[in-house]
Amino acid sequence: MASPRRILITGAGRGIGLEIARQAAARGDEVVAAVRHPSAPGLVELAAAHPPGAVRTEMLDVTDPASCAALAARLEAAGEALDLLVCNAGIYLGRGKLGDPVFPAEAWAETFAVNVAGVFLTVEALLPRLARPGGKIAVISSQMGGSGRAPGANYIYRASKAAATNLARNLAADLAPEGVAVGAYHPGWVRTDMGGSGADIPVEESAAGLLARFDALGPETTGAFESYDGTPLPF
Repeated sequence: MASPRRILITGAGRGIGLEIARQAAARGDEVVAAVRHPSAPGLVELAAAHPPGAVRTEMLDVTDPASCAALAARLEAAGEALDLLVCNAGIYLGRGKLGDPVFPAEAWAETFAVNVAGVFLTVEALLPRLARPGGKIAVISSQMGGSGRAPGANYIYRASKAAATNLARNLAADLAPEGVAVGAYHPGWVRTDMGGSGADIPVEESAAGLLARFDALGPETTGAFESYDGTPLPF
């Protein structure tokens, strides 16, 4: 399957999102990096390394419906359609076990606002800009939210990723008649600020695997929940 022509990536200022943007631009895709802080050093360097317009940044707060609507309006005004929307923006709060003082209500609310509602609000706003048929939505989830992996602890993140995967699968059902495919993906335990230095794989490996999964996503595989290496995951 041919690689997407125009990719919008949320949370592209660092970590996995930035590396997906880097690799997508390197293979010739047009990258729209949607971030809360467009001056992120990695994005500035990435844009400078490519021809004008190959990589550009757009302001987006995924938790703010007005921000999502404003981005959609800018894309519409430019007459731009998206081949792939990557919902990557996410946070990881409440690392601990039952009884640890790391699970206040505010942490639950903030995590679900970004990791779950943020996905929905982004998709809802940008759906009219997705190509039809053939548009794709990739939700970066985690096997930490899958039913096959529940060792306890880190409750907020696990619950939010379970919800994000559920959301992706329901979007897949609703959007299949429109020719839009949706998948949820586990990026692996990646050596980033979020994953930590002791994680299993480098960010380059994760991003390359994820891009391959996005390329393979289509009507036959919509609703998939897969690891970055193509392993199907239980949900």
